[in-house]
Amino acid sequence: MKKLKLGVIGVGGIAQNRHIPAFKKLDHLVEIIGVQDINYELSEKVASEFNITNVFEEYNEMFKQVDAVVICTPNKFHAEISIAALNAGVHVFCEKPMAMNRKECDAMIEAANRSGKLLAIGYHYRFTDAAITAHRAIEEGVVGDALVTRVQALRRRKVPGWGVFTNKELQGGGSLIDYGCHLLDLAMWLQKDAQPVEVLGKTYNRLSKTPNQINDWGTFDYETFEVDDHVSSFITFEDGSTMQFECSWSANIKEDKIHLSMSGVDGGLNVYPFEIYQPRFGTFFNEQAYAEHNEDNAAQRQSLNFVNSCLGLEDLVVKPEEARRVSSLIDAIYQSSEEGRSVRIES
Repeated sequence: MKKLKLGVIGVGGIAQNRHIPAFKKLDHLVEIIGVQDINYELSEKVASEFNITNVFEEYNEMFKQVDAVVICTPNKFHAEISIAALNAGVHVFCEKPMAMNRKECDAMIEAANRSGKLLAIGYHYRFTDAAITAHRAIEEGVVGDALVTRVQALRRRKVPGWGVFTNKELQGGGSLIDYGCHLLDLAMWLQKDAQPVEVLGKTYNRLSKTPNQINDWGTFDYETFEVDDHVSSFITFEDGSTMQFECSWSANIKEDKIHLSMSGVDGGLNVYPFEIYQPRFGTFFNEQAYAEHNEDNAAQRQSLNFVNSCLGLEDLVVKPEEARRVSSLIDAIYQSSEEGRSVRIES
């Protein structure tokens, strides 16, 4: 079988620590033929470390030599580079979030449809054992019609003190668009066809704009901090169900917390740890199963899904239309906070 030829655009931490190693483990199916980054010296260093042959000065120089690209740049450039690659006839794997806003997502999907090439988005939480088990349980009717979904993606003191994570122009936002988007995507995936219709959201950054803050993930300038470090929201869906959603980089809580649970007509489900709650035989049943949240395993599965999809062997797990829906919710949460009112979402 002919190997998929792959290029990597943006070789910062997420490329070095997740994507390049994951694709390297699939060397029987894929070959990373080159890398490109605005920092050419870093590109050379990464290429040498991972034994990659080519270093490109401009990302469009690699399009004629690859079948697919992995985009790991700041969010501002996701749409621009993805569209250029798709227009050149190249499959695209783009890190989350899909883009800075829904308008950019729409342009990316149009380019993918026009080119006939694949557009995958890096929401790798879907590939964990916990998420897969929850999805299967919901498909088999454990929850029934969902009523309330509760989501928390909270970190105590973990503002990323590297890269451009606190730069609004380059990232579009902070904890929500960087971290909360993972749990938002997962919750929407588990809710299947639920259509959001109204969002009430509030963003905060007062903690990170206070001097002398403790931070576990490096240092940042509180005076120039310009993105959200904490977000809360309430989402209503067309079928009458609701979602309580909260995320944070920096909160005064006991410890980091990741939570996703659903309460439905027929039962309830908790993802972390995986548990099912149902009334049966005149009493209540609580069931547990070992289904871990291993992000390394998830990244490997995600890479394999992308490669196999490019080779025509399977379908993408994360569809671009689904990732666009997450971006629409992010837009609405930010808009709601800025305007101080709930925001209606058009289908």
